[in-house]
Amino acid sequence: MISMRQHAISIAAIFLALAIGVVLGSQTLAADLVSGLRSDRGDLRGQVDALTAQNEQLTARLDTADRFVAGSAARILGGTLAERSVLVFSTPDADPADIDGVSRALETAGAAVTGRIALTEAFTDTGEGDRMRSALTNIVPAGAQLHTGAVDQGSMAGDLLGLTLLLDPATNQPRSTPQELALALETLRGGGFLAYGDAPVRPAQLAVVVTGNGVVSDTGQGATIARFTGAVRARAVGAVLTGRAGAAEGNGAIAFVRAQAPLSTTVTTVDNADREIGRVTTALAFTEQLTGGAGRYGTTPTATSFTLVAMPG
Repeated sequence: MISMRQHAISIAAIFLALAIGVVLGSQTLAADLVSGLRSDRGDLRGQVDALTAQNEQLTARLDTADRFVAGSAARILGGTLAERSVLVFSTPDADPADIDGVSRALETAGAAVTGRIALTEAFTDTGEGDRMRSALTNIVPAGAQLHTGAVDQGSMAGDLLGLTLLLDPATNQPRSTPQELALALETLRGGGFLAYGDAPVRPAQLAVVVTGNGVVSDTGQGATIARFTGAVRARAVGAVLTGRAGAAEGNGAIAFVRAQAPLSTTVTTVDNADREIGRVTTALAFTEQLTGGAGRYGTTPTATSFTLVAMPG
């Protein structure tokens, strides 16, 4: 007969065996798991290395293409904007290299850049709308009238600056006196809405707005820039909005122009200004604007063509 002591020892032995089995099994499972994770990590590292190499290869090709386009710019653009004048606006997120690159392409095309004006954060801040509209209302040139539909800050600013800074398309003459032009610029710079250098800004026939890579949230900045460009276009012979790919997505300025009529049929947009081909396209786009046309150029899905060929100016 089995005693209570023997029964207890047997039960303890069973539990000990189970514990040993669990420990041994978990060690085997852990070893298998670690081995699997190491294998997965190796596979992922291989994929990352392959993608990195592919990205470096594509970047090198783009850089080579950029050098080729830059070296061919004079032949592509030469004379396309001869005897034309362009005013360059830039938004707060515009990259300085893009602004310089676009300006250089315009000059290569034969255009005279009559001024470079930076729109500030306050300019695109919807919270500054009332203060900006008040400033704009007080600097309308004598005898001039803003368009009745220009009620938001972007449209009002584009209308006012188009009226004072851009030549009349019908007569090719200024629509403001030098004093009125200076007052408009100085008032808006004093209010923190514009920034520009010491070189005098002169009236121009055409305008380009260089923007950046878009906005991360719906702050209204993209819509303000788009409406500003549209209002400038209504006062000018032509206007182009150029920027980076992000500006053609979501709430970006280029995306807004391309999605809204009549902006999409009057303002030409370019979404790869960070590349030489985009800067050359921006200059070429004015040949289309001068004939009353508008296009969507670049590499994003909303672009209808990569670039355009030069047309007679």
